[in-house]
Amino acid sequence: MAFYVTAEPIPLSVLDLSPVPTGTRPSQALHETIELARSAEAAGYHRFWLAEHHNISSVVSTSPEVMIAAVAAATSAIRVGSGGIMLPNHSPLKVAEAFRVLGGLYPDRIDLGIGRAPGTDQRTALALRRSREALGADDFTEQYAELRAYAEGFPAGHPFAPISAQPDDVPLPPVWILGSSAYGGQAAAALGTGFAYAGHFGTLNPAGVMRAYREQFQPSAEQSKPHAILALAAIVAETEERAQALSLANQLSMLKLRSGRPGPLPSPEEAAAYPWSDGERAAVEEWANLVSVGTPDQVVEDLSGRAHAAGADELIITTNIHDPAERRHSFDLLATAWGLKPR
Repeated sequence: MAFYVTAEPIPLSVLDLSPVPTGTRPSQALHETIELARSAEAAGYHRFWLAEHHNISSVVSTSPEVMIAAVAAATSAIRVGSGGIMLPNHSPLKVAEAFRVLGGLYPDRIDLGIGRAPGTDQRTALALRRSREALGADDFTEQYAELRAYAEGFPAGHPFAPISAQPDDVPLPPVWILGSSAYGGQAAAALGTGFAYAGHFGTLNPAGVMRAYREQFQPSAEQSKPHAILALAAIVAETEERAQALSLANQLSMLKLRSGRPGPLPSPEEAAAYPWSDGERAAVEEWANLVSVGTPDQVVEDLSGRAHAAGADELIITTNIHDPAERRHSFDLLATAWGLKPR
């Protein structure tokens, strides 16, 4: 029986970063992502998005376009997309080409989520963007206009007018602009796209960001009305005690990342044995509040409260658990409690 009681439950989706557990090869995380996608599709999740991060040893989500192709090939119905492509890291032409190819291979299943953050440190961002001028440029809207023009046509006389992104019989997939600040919502509203707010690490109140997005939304040829996705983190287990143990391991991973000591995702046993200082415990308390942790009914109650408070049309959930099988089980428990219909 579902704990979430409503005529039309808010859709649930999955955001995956291909986390690397301690004691495993990084490349194995890529195969575990595909297994999670299969499991998520069977459980009834709506979308499966792949993130873009670079030079972070705890995750191997460096090439979302490659993983989108692999995940879409391993599944048959779930929507698959980027959460997201960090547009300033890429040529707009290359993004248009890659996602038209994906759209041609998997019609009506691909999403193009884009963001403007580097998804990495400044040194690695420089290596990606190839110049300090590009690193400091504030031209996201111009890049987005160029991306769309490769599929829809440039104004007459534009130097890129003779260029089209092939295959040219495939439209760009639906676009979502991602953000962890007010800017993302403002850009999505002005450009008439969907919006996804990073509530799993963003510090702003999602309700205000999403309300502004809805109020300022300008319909486009691609999208007639706003659609807001709220990204949240959750850890679900059969018992509250186990969920808290899994959560502590996630907190240790975040502590190491934010203190400049990134590493693979620790196990609950490693987290329990870690010599926590009072300052470290205080630091992780703040981050812990961003994660919904507990039994299925506890997490459903918390997530549904956050979704309704923010006015979200959809939730997309990320979960970091050391054991891949236990991570899949967390998503399965949430799907059942939420009332998703298995495929």
